[in-house]
Amino acid sequence: MPDPTPGRGEVVLDVRAAALNPKDLLIRKGKLVWMTGRKFPRPTGFDVAGVVRSVGAGVTRLRPGDRVFGARDGFRGATVAERAVAREGELALAPAKLSFEEAAAVPLCGMTAIQALRDLAQVRAGDRVCVHGASGGLGTMVVQVARALGGVVTSVSSAQNLELCKSLGAAETLDYRRDDPLARTWDVFMDCFGDYPYERVKPSLAPSGRYVSVVIRVRAILRETVARSGVFRSPARLVSVQASVRDLEQLASWLDAGTIRAVVDRVFPLAEIADAHRYLETRRARGKVVISM
Repeated sequence: MPDPTPGRGEVVLDVRAAALNPKDLLIRKGKLVWMTGRKFPRPTGFDVAGVVRSVGAGVTRLRPGDRVFGARDGFRGATVAERAVAREGELALAPAKLSFEEAAAVPLCGMTAIQALRDLAQVRAGDRVCVHGASGGLGTMVVQVARALGGVVTSVSSAQNLELCKSLGAAETLDYRRDDPLARTWDVFMDCFGDYPYERVKPSLAPSGRYVSVVIRVRAILRETVARSGVFRSPARLVSVQASVRDLEQLASWLDAGTIRAVVDRVFPLAEIADAHRYLETRRARGKVVISM
């Protein structure tokens, strides 16, 4: 492949690490062809950490040699490569204390957690927050961000991941095989796995309770469209993450302070990306699956 060149407002990165997300699996399977198009080759990868190689016209914040992290917007990622192009607004300076592999594990899940909990669920100090799917790549970040925002977090995971969730700040840990999270009342319920649609959770929400999901369902899309139109305020929201320098810088600040940490399950070399996809597809990863260049 020829070396990429930056357009206006873009930078070219020497990629050091990239992380996989469930939407990479969906794109590979053709499940999102209506958003990605049918043209090949179809590169994947959204999370990225690396070094700025060159910058295009109009770039003012970043310069060659900067150590950065971030995530591509939308469904046209291409960060699993030795070199990648990103918009300046999709990147921020990476925390100095993190390795590239750790830095790549944070952006997409971290921004999703912030935008879901701070903006949609509006988590306040003392809110009872239930996180289902708490030990996965997204869940491990949601637990930590909910705690950073002042929530009292209860995690739902398998028994072997209870200690991990506790170490991330969960005040209480539930085993999904043994404990029923819907036997409680929640101020905020976030479904990171797709097993708890709003209709199932609704009876367990407090009168002012809020529900957030990342799973694309027709009913959820319709409900979110109406909510965004301002016709009425829905307690159920579907998070659609947008690249945000502000949020990346917030994540970097929390990482530097030790408020949150990157959780990396396994690191695969680029040549073994097929194995990395197979591993993520088991839905048993504890934290993020990262590709090292």
